Amino acid sequence: MLLARTDWDVPKHRGITYFALPMNQPGVEVRPLRQMNGYASFNEVFLTDARVAHANVVGAVGEGWRGAITTLAHERGLPTANMFGAPEAVGAVGRTRQEAAAEAADYFATYVWYPQRAGRPDLVVSQARGRTDPVLRQHVAEVAALDRAARWTATRNRQARVEGRPPGAEGSMGKLLGSEIARMSARVHAEIAGADALLTGADSPLGGTIAEILVSVPGQSIAGGTDQIQRNIIGERGLGLPKEPQVDVDVPFRDVRTNVRRD
Repeated sequence: MLLARTDWDVPKHRGITYFALPMNQPGVEVRPLRQMNGYASFNEVFLTDARVAHANVVGAVGEGWRGAITTLAHERGLPTANMFGAPEAVGAVGRTRQEAAAEAADYFATYVWYPQRAGRPDLVVSQARGRTDPVLRQHVAEVAALDRAARWTATRNRQARVEGRPPGAEGSMGKLLGSEIARMSARVHAEIAGADALLTGADSPLGGTIAEILVSVPGQSIAGGTDQIQRNIIGERGLGLPKEPQVDVDVPFRDVRTNVRRD
């Protein structure tokens, strides 16, 4: 997906076009970015005279911003822990199905840490079994209750899509709630494991899963729009609150003040 400005003489939210960019062509260089959890699921992409055909325009020319916010709204409504589950090859019959399952499993291996990014609230109760500390048990209950509420919200979102209603601010609500659940879960995991939560390797808590949770959770509050962005969307589109003051909403993008020189 490529969003590119194709008209500099209209305001900033117009004049952007949404393209499906062929990546396997000269002029497209992808450099993986190594994360602090050891994975490289994101990249920086450099385009040098890369080409994209007019047939690859998604929607209308100059209307890419609308497509972008629609894409993000759908993305925010996806449950982070399950959105990258690869199809199982077990029981698959036929060479085509087996090859497709193997290809998907290889692709989704890049995202094996995504459940840890969500904080793994599903592991909180089992890890806390046998603990009698009342404060800890209260924290576990808070995570379990908030996680259950988030699942109900996700169910309502899915039903809205089935009924043909477009995604709205509820996607941002779910995203914001997911970030809070991730942080709460990480704190409880650390509270249960203590200093051992920092250990990795086969003999560490859950084979290093707890440590992976602690270094992956910060990404949950950034990917798909930061918590601050989600609150703006909820306030403006959900609650009808006034937008933040904008001084360049009607200014041609060419004249928008920036710290970048434009020739």
